[in-house]
Amino acid sequence: MSFRALLFSSNFPKSPPETISTRTKPSPTRCLIRSPVNSPHGCRLSRLSATEGRRRRSGKVYADVREIADSLRELVKFGDSLNGAVASEDDLDSAVPWWEQFPKRWVIVILCFSAFLLCNMDRVNMSIAILPMSAEFNWNPATVGLIQSSFFWGYLLTQIAGGIWADTVGGKTVLGFGVVWWSIATALTPVAAKLGLPFLLVVRAFMGIGEGVAMPAMNNILSKWVPVAERSRSLALVYSGMYLGSVTGLAFSPFLIHQFGWPSVFYSFGSLGTVWVALWLNKAYSSPIEDPELLPQEKKLIVTNCISKQPVKTIPWKLILSKPPVWALIVSHFCHNWGTFILLTWMPTYYHQVLKFNLTDSGLICVLPWLTMAFSANLGGWIADTLVSKGLSVTTVRKVMQSIGFLGPAFFLTQLSHVNSPAMAVLCMACSQGTDAFSQSGLYSNHQDIAPRYSGVLLGLSNTAGVLAGVFGTAATGYILQHGSWDNVFEVSVGLYLVGTVVWNLFSTGEKILD
Repeated sequence: MSFRALLFSSNFPKSPPETISTRTKPSPTRCLIRSPVNSPHGCRLSRLSATEGRRRRSGKVYADVREIADSLRELVKFGDSLNGAVASEDDLDSAVPWWEQFPKRWVIVILCFSAFLLCNMDRVNMSIAILPMSAEFNWNPATVGLIQSSFFWGYLLTQIAGGIWADTVGGKTVLGFGVVWWSIATALTPVAAKLGLPFLLVVRAFMGIGEGVAMPAMNNILSKWVPVAERSRSLALVYSGMYLGSVTGLAFSPFLIHQFGWPSVFYSFGSLGTVWVALWLNKAYSSPIEDPELLPQEKKLIVTNCISKQPVKTIPWKLILSKPPVWALIVSHFCHNWGTFILLTWMPTYYHQVLKFNLTDSGLICVLPWLTMAFSANLGGWIADTLVSKGLSVTTVRKVMQSIGFLGPAFFLTQLSHVNSPAMAVLCMACSQGTDAFSQSGLYSNHQDIAPRYSGVLLGLSNTAGVLAGVFGTAATGYILQHGSWDNVFEVSVGLYLVGTVVWNLFSTGEKILD
């Protein structure tokens, strides 16, 4: 029974009683009322005792009871209106879709993640499609190598330029440009290949130009959107998009080539960029201040916990290059990428020559390091952010995470010469790449720590060194294998990992050094 029904079921007299004995002196009428918190009118009739003994004959009792009934009726009307107001607020909350209540900063992170997923999908598809393409166009190994390297021509050109552009005009514009540019270049690859080798080389270099601005632009936009306490796991998620993009590209490219021919890989992968761009233009903003749909609570959280300001107008190159932590980033990025690029480009050859896997097994095993890196990068990000939230200094967290990213791969690579089974060798490789991914919470997060306003420029500088390490390291590995062994290849990588560890722990910091 509802409160209203229960209340008005009381048998209040409808008219004054005819006679009431007055032998005994009546006690006063009592109403015990309980008032709920924050309700000035709210009360509940707990007990109504009209008389003790016999009451005197009077219309006063009727009047008193009538007063109480009228008050209770007013109370119920107030309660109904209050319940209606509460119901209206509940209906308003339930009317807001769940996706609009999702934190906007993590929408930006997920969009950046998907951009990097597309980035590596479009990059690795050539490594699969080059086999039927070389057969169709009669390319020799030297030509194949030239085509594969042409991507880095453009990629090197736009690292620093992309950082300057992102820091001055905003990350939304630059990342959107990059995705559109490399998607068009991807879709034009079959046309360029049929026109001739020079056209293909130009298109691949153009693709590198588009992908070269992605990292600096992403770093810039996240420095404005993500609070310090969430920085490591947000960057780890975004970079894991690259690893999963490689897995996706390696998994779907053979199927598409088999079913529809090698051009289908470039057409289908390139067209996905249009979907991403439509979402990006509709949902993304370079900073939370520019977003008119951002909820006030989230805007306050971001603005009070992010230290990046508005885009800069000039880049203080002399000041930037005079800081030891900046050079620690550049040197460490070079040392890190030397080993990473070697493992990711030469491992199929290692599996085939040393472990005696056939081509199919080697292709499947090559996916394992990418999956391991995707998992451990996110694990490292959550660990790093948890340590920061527990009160550990950002400097300590960055040094610990990057030390794992250096010493872990160094240790597991030294074990390769002592293992006898292919399974153990693959396990060592997976562990090496898994610990390598902890660098996402080390040096890859440090650009935003030390210079949030110039994070795009810093990433452009350090990643240029990283790309050069990949180019030189890949070429040097071929030379070493021609005159030495795989043990010599791993020894060089281990040595650079150790150099990076020393430089990083001596000169890096998690404190802001440039405003």
